[in-house]
Amino acid sequence: MKLYSSSYLKQFTKEIFLKMGATPAQAETAASVLISADLRGVDSHGVARLSGYVRLWEKKRLNASPSPKIVYETPSTAVMDGDLGAGLMVAPEAMKTAIKKAETAGTGWVAIRNSNHFGIAGYHAMLALEHDMIGISMTNASPLVSPTFSKSRLLGTNPIAVAIPALKQPPVVIDMATTPVANGKLEVLQRKGENIPEGWAQDKDGNASIDAEILKKGGAMLPLGSDRIHGSHKGYCLGSMVDILTAVLSGANYGPWVPPFVAFLDPPENPVGEGIGHFIGAMRIDAFRPAEEFKKHMDNWIETFRQAEPIDPNQKVLIPGDPERMLEQERRTNGIPLLDPVVEDLTKIGKELGVEFEAYSTVNQNL
Repeated sequence: MKLYSSSYLKQFTKEIFLKMGATPAQAETAASVLISADLRGVDSHGVARLSGYVRLWEKKRLNASPSPKIVYETPSTAVMDGDLGAGLMVAPEAMKTAIKKAETAGTGWVAIRNSNHFGIAGYHAMLALEHDMIGISMTNASPLVSPTFSKSRLLGTNPIAVAIPALKQPPVVIDMATTPVANGKLEVLQRKGENIPEGWAQDKDGNASIDAEILKKGGAMLPLGSDRIHGSHKGYCLGSMVDILTAVLSGANYGPWVPPFVAFLDPPENPVGEGIGHFIGAMRIDAFRPAEEFKKHMDNWIETFRQAEPIDPNQKVLIPGDPERMLEQERRTNGIPLLDPVVEDLTKIGKELGVEFEAYSTVNQNL
């Protein structure tokens, strides 16, 4: 692996989006979302995904300079058409709308259709924090997940993120797939040539599998919980909720009709909606109780859970968002590690678009 500074990777990513036709502001937003994922340790949704957006753009399945439009609204809700844009750009615009509505109505909710993969869900939810609001973000995704008791692929990994501000303590940030892991984690292990843990996926006949390539062989990912006895029906329910709120509600494609992220697979025939769907929400804290009062109690909540007695004295109890926040501090200082296949991928798309990528570490340290 090689280490790259976040500033270098962000600048390279911006230049790639500019070459694709994005405005400077759009390129800045898209790069910020991707680099946020790498900084927070969600490597599966960082610059490793950049070539995927390029390939979709080449196939004219992604608009790199979208003009999202509100097509229906009430004082507290809206439906947004993403103009087939990169979700990296569309979702932040939707959160701006949700925040604006929350400022006057107390809460704001935006359902988005005709969008694309939107990167790390937590980024969009966290945009509400600086406004003394709770942010919520979710999206549906390519159908790679089987419902409990099934071998059919009908749901995506369908992540949910919630960001909650505190006073002196860092915010609570919950950012999770409704599967044991995001699909990108399988891709990371593929690049490393390693197996996946049992409980992540099944083969085409519904048998447990540890093959990181199993999705290419007709297998499927499992819902959170892995099997019925361990609560997979709950993961299935969560994934279903996301699919309905993001797509059935907005008019996007849902279930098996969600278009694949990979450009070499064509979207399903006879779509039931437009593009991929997201659902974004912002809740003004003082619409429920005084913000300062709430945040003081959030500090107390966080401190109470931090003091929970650990099973292993060497393993402290964590608050949601702690691992990502600590890793971000480390990676801002020491750099972001990239696997060799990712470096090769970035070098390749850089050559294609006329943006040089330094295929050696931009930080004087190797992992």
